[in-house]
Amino acid sequence: MSAPAAAAITGAGSGIGRELALACAREGLAVALTDIEPATLAQTAVMAEALGADVLARACDVGRADHVEAFARECDARFGGVDWLFNNAGVAILGPAWAATDEDWQWLWSVNVRGVANGVRSFVPRMMARGTRAHVVNTASAAGLATLAGSSVYSATKHAVVAFSECLARDLEQAGADVGVSVLCPSLLPTGIHQSGRNRPSALANTVAPAAAYDERVRQGMAASPIDAADVAAMTLDAIRARRFYVVPHAQTGDSVRRRMQAILDDHRALHPGVAARTHQE
Repeated sequence: MSAPAAAAITGAGSGIGRELALACAREGLAVALTDIEPATLAQTAVMAEALGADVLARACDVGRADHVEAFARECDARFGGVDWLFNNAGVAILGPAWAATDEDWQWLWSVNVRGVANGVRSFVPRMMARGTRAHVVNTASAAGLATLAGSSVYSATKHAVVAFSECLARDLEQAGADVGVSVLCPSLLPTGIHQSGRNRPSALANTVAPAAAYDERVRQGMAASPIDAADVAAMTLDAIRARRFYVVPHAQTGDSVRRRMQAILDDHRALHPGVAARTHQE
């Protein structure tokens, strides 16, 4: 099996995306980088080049299918395609579910969900056509596995990314493609996602009013994280090598998932006691 030659990373201008780019560069991969913010993207490109990587950097709005397709074509022209794809770009808002605006929904859905779908649509058929081993990593969140007050729109989009990734893995398996899939579900850690509004389109500026309690929870969570973006990138590359689907970097996420699943099972047993008893006996 040949070693991977190139990786494409969206949202590469900062945070986890930047660290994924640098981790791939250290592995000796060429890296194709994109972000909606040209200045931070250029900074990541310089850092990757300093590690000896062959770098392609292009500004891109992942919510636009034509932008992502153009990026994929550039990757073909420069590297002959990519072996690893990281659909990592993401944005967030906070606030109660009833206060989220239509523009909030449009913005987060465009970046967090359509951005992933556009990446898969443009890159995965090319991976399948080449027939060599490849891998896709879609960045969701711990908010895609459990929920918190104030995260309704963000959590809904990240649950969608988890479900989409699960279906993608099954579709690729059914097709007999040698393309692995992982879904990355980090909790809060020091990144710039809490400042993602700086790149919000002016046409979608109408947003839920900020709430100090939610903002403080995010600040505390970021400060308390035992791991950083570089740790998450290292865990993600390990998951690619092991062909591990769920990448859950924070230990406490497991408790949140167990509580949610237990609530589902408890309500299921309340409605179907016979089924629960029969399953237990089996």
